[in-house]
Amino acid sequence: MDHPDTLRPYIARVLVTLAIGAFALLLWRLSGLLLLVFGAVVVAAVLRALMGGVTRWTPLPDGAALAVVVLVLTALMVLVLWLFGAQLAVQVETLRQALPGAWSQFQAWLEGSPIGPTVRDLMQQGRDSASGVAAHAGALAMSATGGIANLLLVVVGGIYFAAQPALYRGGVLKLFPAPARGTIGDAFDASGHALKMWLGGQLLAMTMVGVLTGIGLWLLGVPVAFGLALIAALLDFVPIIGPIAAAVPAVLLAFTVSPQIGLATIALFVVVQQVESNVLQPLIQQRAVDLPPALLLFSLFGVGALFGILGLLLAAPLTVVVYVLVKRLYVREALDTQVDVPTPDEG
Repeated sequence: MDHPDTLRPYIARVLVTLAIGAFALLLWRLSGLLLLVFGAVVVAAVLRALMGGVTRWTPLPDGAALAVVVLVLTALMVLVLWLFGAQLAVQVETLRQALPGAWSQFQAWLEGSPIGPTVRDLMQQGRDSASGVAAHAGALAMSATGGIANLLLVVVGGIYFAAQPALYRGGVLKLFPAPARGTIGDAFDASGHALKMWLGGQLLAMTMVGVLTGIGLWLLGVPVAFGLALIAALLDFVPIIGPIAAAVPAVLLAFTVSPQIGLATIALFVVVQQVESNVLQPLIQQRAVDLPPALLLFSLFGVGALFGILGLLLAAPLTVVVYVLVKRLYVREALDTQVDVPTPDEG
């Protein structure tokens, strides 16, 4: 019979394993909340970057600078809605009314093209999926309401994080052993800097995509060019998938003008994305972090599949942060570890 002293190490390992499993299960159950927390961190990073500009040019302390930034952003949103709200509402309504006719004309054009049968089969599959979505319209409406509440929570949480970043950073670091806090703190700082640089570059890219798309659609004579350009700019925050989604309504409306304009609109979006991919994105990656395209692609689909729309929106900045943390905490540690490799003479 085993002595109790010999069983203690085994029992300890079992208890540790169970504790780790329970903690992992808890994290998975709270994954949606953790994603909202990360969204608040992204908002805080934007606010802190703007606060840096205020404190650099004024003697205001951080609290007053944050209040100025929040008030200015709120005033800008109200001003934009006041100046362009009516025009945007008219263009969105025009877009809503024009899309059914655009879809009909697009279908008529497809019927006479060689690729018509293939596209028709794909459209039938899309209609089947859409009917399934329509059957859950009530659940989607409730989800949209919850999305608004989550957005409000993220914004308010971001303001709190931006007001006292050292408090929350120190609280997280206290969860780790004291000898590791310096290394982990440096990794947090590096990932936060990379996130701030990525967000700044992405905002610049979104602005340029919106301007180029708007000018191009206006020159082509596509209806509702301003509204389509705004959609293209906003959806550009989601790499790869966003530009494709933004091109769909623009191409449909362009086909209402003529098939030639529709094809030209497709070419316009391809050119704009080439400019972004080959000119703007290298500048963003040079300032922030050079993400492998395949890693970003699989991250978008993986996080989006797990967490839905919110995960899709936050997949790119989350990938930036995790990528930098892994490089700082794991890859650098592995490279710094000296491994003694015996020479052939040592046998």
